[in-house]
Amino acid sequence: MTTTNTNSSNDLTEVKQLGLWASIASLSYVFWLVGGMELIERLAYYGVKSSAALYAQAPASAGGLGITMGDFGIILMVWALLQTFIPVFTGGVSDRIGYKETIFLSTVMKIGGYLLMAFFPSFWGFMAGAVLLASGTGVFKPGIQGTLVLATRRDNSSMAWGIFYQTVNIGGFLGPLMAVHLRQLAWENVFFACAAIISLNFLLLLTYKEPGKAERLARQARIKSGELTQTPLWRDAWQELKKPVVFWYMIVFSGFWFLFNALFDVLPVHISEWVDTSVIVRDLFGPEGTQNGIAQFWLGLDNSGTRVMPEGMLNLNAGMIMTSCFLVAALTARFRITSAMVAGALASIAAFLIIGSSNFAWAMVFAIALFSLGEMMISPKKNEFMGNIAPVGKKAMYLGFVMLPQGIGWGLEGYWGPKLYEIYASKETFSRQMLAQEGLTPDAIAAIPHGEAFTTLVQVSGQSAQVLTQTLYEMHNIGFAWYLIAAIGSFSALGILLYGRWLKGLQSRSAIQ
Repeated sequence: MTTTNTNSSNDLTEVKQLGLWASIASLSYVFWLVGGMELIERLAYYGVKSSAALYAQAPASAGGLGITMGDFGIILMVWALLQTFIPVFTGGVSDRIGYKETIFLSTVMKIGGYLLMAFFPSFWGFMAGAVLLASGTGVFKPGIQGTLVLATRRDNSSMAWGIFYQTVNIGGFLGPLMAVHLRQLAWENVFFACAAIISLNFLLLLTYKEPGKAERLARQARIKSGELTQTPLWRDAWQELKKPVVFWYMIVFSGFWFLFNALFDVLPVHISEWVDTSVIVRDLFGPEGTQNGIAQFWLGLDNSGTRVMPEGMLNLNAGMIMTSCFLVAALTARFRITSAMVAGALASIAAFLIIGSSNFAWAMVFAIALFSLGEMMISPKKNEFMGNIAPVGKKAMYLGFVMLPQGIGWGLEGYWGPKLYEIYASKETFSRQMLAQEGLTPDAIAAIPHGEAFTTLVQVSGQSAQVLTQTLYEMHNIGFAWYLIAAIGSFSALGILLYGRWLKGLQSRSAIQ
C-alpha cells in the first residue's frame, strides 16, 4: 500500500536565515522545554559514556571490569549498532503514535540500563545495561528532535539547531565532571546517580505539549476511516532511504562518525596511559597543585588536585560547545550547509594528527579544542540538513536517518577503535612484553590481573612510572592508530565535498523547474 500524502517530496531549497537575536526571539516554549529534557538525558548519558572505557580497563581490584580494550570494543559495537540503527526504522513511530509517549518509554528503558550496570559489574552485566541504555537512547532521540523540528521554522533552523546543540552540551559538560568525582569514591555511584538524574525528565513531561498533535490525530483518524492508506513503517522508511539524496548522505558521512566516536571511546584511555596531565596543573597552580574544591570540580582534577583526569581533559569539548556553539552557528549560517560540514571534518582530521604526533599535555588540549571547533561546524548541521529536506509528516523519521551513518561509523569504530589501540598503543600490552624482557615467565605474566601489568612493571624494574611511560612511548609507534583513524576521516571529507557539489547541481535543476 502507498500513502496518499501529497507532500512526500524532499525540499532541497535553502532558506535565508534570520539574524542572531531575531532567531533567538522567535524560538518557542516547546523548543526550550525539549532542550532541557535533552540536557538532562545527556548529563546522565555522558556521566557513564565518558568513563566507560576507563571503567572497562580498570582492574577488578579497583572496582572496574578488568577487561581488555578488545573485549570493551565488542560491548561498544553492540551499543553503537543498537543506539543508532533503532531510530532508522522506528523513528517514524514517534510521528505516528506521539512524541510524548516515546519519550516516556525511553526514559524508563534508560533507567533500567543504568541500574543493570550498577548491580551487575561484569562483562555481561555491563553488556546488558548497554543494550538497554542504547535501545532507550535510540527511542528517545527521534521524539525529541521531531518535536524540535515542528517547534522551529525554516528561517530560524540554523540558529535553533546550534542553540539546541549548545544547550544540551551543558549536560554533556556536567556529566563527566560528576563521574570524575563519584568514581573516585566507588564506580557504582556513577550509575546510581545517572539513573536518578534521567528520572527528572518525568517531571518535564508533565508540562510537555506536543506541537502538531491535532494534525497527527486528524491524520490517524483519516487512516482509521480508510480515507487515507498508510505504508507499513519499515517499508515507508526503506522507500525514503532509497532516495539518492538520502542514500549518498548515509555513505559519505559514515567515515566522519568513525573519526568522531574514536575521540570519546579511545582518547580517555590514551590520556590516562600516555599523557602527563600534571603539567597542566603545575602551569596553572604551581608545583603543589591546588586544594581548591571549586577548581578541582570544574577542571576535572583528581582528589589530590595534582593532575587532570581524562574526563576533565575531554570535557574541554563540551565546555567549548556549551559556551560558543551559537557563535559558530551564526558564522556557518552564512555558508552552504555542506561547505560548513567539509570545513568541520578537516579541522577534526587535523586534531587526530596532533594526537598521534605528541603526548605533551598542552598539545592534547589544543587537539581537543580544534576537534571541538570542527564538531560545532558539522554536527548541528546534520540535523538541520535532514530536518529541512524531510517531507511533511516524516520529520522524526528523517531525523532517525541521521543516526544511520553514525551507526555505520560508530559500529565499525566501536570494535576497531579499541582494537587498533590495543594493537598499536596499549600500555598494558607493552608492559607485559617488557615484563618478559625483565625475565618473568609466561605463566607469571599471564597470572597478572588485567590492568595491573604496568604497576607490576614499575615494581619489577625499579624505575618510576613517569620514566617507564616515556620509555614505552618512545619504543613504540603509538600514533599509528590515530593516523589510521585520521585517514578514514579524510576519505569521508572528500566524500562530503563531492556530495555537496552534486547536491548543488540538484538544487540548481530544482530551481529551474
